[in-house]
Amino acid sequence: MLKILLTRSGGFFDFDGKQKRVKELESVAAQPAFWDNPQEAQKVMKETNALRSVIDQLGKMTSQWQDLQAHFELAREADDAKEYQEVSHGLICIEKLIHDLSMKTKLSGDMDRNHALLSLHAGAGGTESCDWVDILLRMYQRWAESKGFSWEIMDILPGEEAGIKRVILLVKGEYAYGFLQSETGVHRLVRVSPFDSNARRHTSFAACDVLPEVDDNIEIDVKESDLRIDTYRAGGHGGQHVNKTDSAVRITHLPTGVVVQCQNERSQFKNKAMCMKMLKSKLYDLELEKQRASAEKHYDAKGDIAWGNQIRSYVFMPYQLVKDTRTGHESSQVSAVIDGDLDGFIHSYLEWKLNSSR
Repeated sequence: MLKILLTRSGGFFDFDGKQKRVKELESVAAQPAFWDNPQEAQKVMKETNALRSVIDQLGKMTSQWQDLQAHFELAREADDAKEYQEVSHGLICIEKLIHDLSMKTKLSGDMDRNHALLSLHAGAGGTESCDWVDILLRMYQRWAESKGFSWEIMDILPGEEAGIKRVILLVKGEYAYGFLQSETGVHRLVRVSPFDSNARRHTSFAACDVLPEVDDNIEIDVKESDLRIDTYRAGGHGGQHVNKTDSAVRITHLPTGVVVQCQNERSQFKNKAMCMKMLKSKLYDLELEKQRASAEKHYDAKGDIAWGNQIRSYVFMPYQLVKDTRTGHESSQVSAVIDGDLDGFIHSYLEWKLNSSR
């Protein structure tokens, strides 16, 4: 059964091959001149750690499978329906682990293992769109929690009447960026508005942008003379989020016009440090876009997707359906998706991206 599940998940769980590759990398790392080139050394260590993580997960999964086989034998001898149910639940858990590993093996980008900076912006539609941003924020928080990731709101601008105009969420976890890159684009909501006394159907839009948090060991040259740094008073929904000092920081990178801001910390120094990380992430992403523009013949189509065209529709009325316009993946379980069940969409996107690059 385990072999069947592995085959269904793509056939790339080559345990022996991964162990062989780790030994090769360890041999490279053991060379006396290994750290003479820090950047290359970091790449080797990063690949080694990634492979070890997968090997450890495969080992744990194999151990769970053996325990489950023993459990099944006991259930069969006792002919106990409750025990059979537990075995069935165990199979579902193992299949989920394989599914997660399957997604990870499709992530090969240099930054895929990094934490993610996810920003949401309300589109046209006033209060409706601000409420939609609030719903999306909760959806991504729930998804992060289901993965065992942590999250932190770095900056937030509330709507005038309700909801959120803009928010930046830092999602901390291994492969957070690799998974969440599928969410970049415009998200469309169709529902009966709770703010319309005539109960009419409304369409709302919100833009999502996802960037990798840049590692400290990646050197990005940012000149102090190219920056305009402004401080202002932090705000939020009230209570502890309201700060009476000018601790919030906004940094503008003058050559590119990129603007970042952070008000999460009470310390101006910490907010500035976080702003610099966010700025480096954006500048890194801009450089990647330039490289893709010169290297890919079909960049225009991919760029349109990455930079904000509608990627997914969430329809509550007149029927219930969430559909991704890029991959065609859809789900009628709208409430489950809004509660953070995004794995189907993420997995389909990674498959689509892999096939598009071939």
